[in-house]
Amino acid sequence: MEGKDIEIVAFVGMSGSGKSVAVDFLTEKSWPKVYFGGMILREMERRGIERTAESEKAFREEIRATEGNDWVVLQVIDEIHRLVEAGQRKIVLDGVYSWTEYKILKKEFPRQITFVAIVVPKKLRYKRVSERVERPFNLQEIRERDKSEIENLEKGGPIAAADYYVLNDGSVAEMHERLAAVLAEIEEAA
Repeated sequence: MEGKDIEIVAFVGMSGSGKSVAVDFLTEKSWPKVYFGGMILREMERRGIERTAESEKAFREEIRATEGNDWVVLQVIDEIHRLVEAGQRKIVLDGVYSWTEYKILKKEFPRQITFVAIVVPKKLRYKRVSERVERPFNLQEIRERDKSEIENLEKGGPIAAADYYVLNDGSVAEMHERLAAVLAEIEEAA
């Protein structure tokens, strides 16, 4: 994919950091979303695997072990190409998990992709995760998920290598302001 006429923003961050809020900010501006976790959920459904926090964690790790660490990102790349062929020029990615995925995306879309890490102090992130309506985790569960994502999925690499960082330690409105400022910088750099 040549040129910078395609703009891809990939949000990265730990569970509960606010990636979904950031993605929603762009989808409300008519950016189509490609959700990495959706590739996992779609495949789990195809295989008839019941969706629970435990089964999702196990399947995320299993699919990478059996199909390769690049399985999810290859599904995502296919979806991005379908969107571009359909005329989309701005696409948001939700949930780059691993260093492998990061490197593959950077190679496939070297000038088109920008990584934005959503970061939040751990104590606040844990509080938010425990209070969320969909898929809340208790303290032990979120600690286990963090450990699994860092050790088994290499999730820290994409966060460390992000092009921009958005601190999500306030209100949704404050986060939207910070995101708008980052998007303006991205647009200016294009």
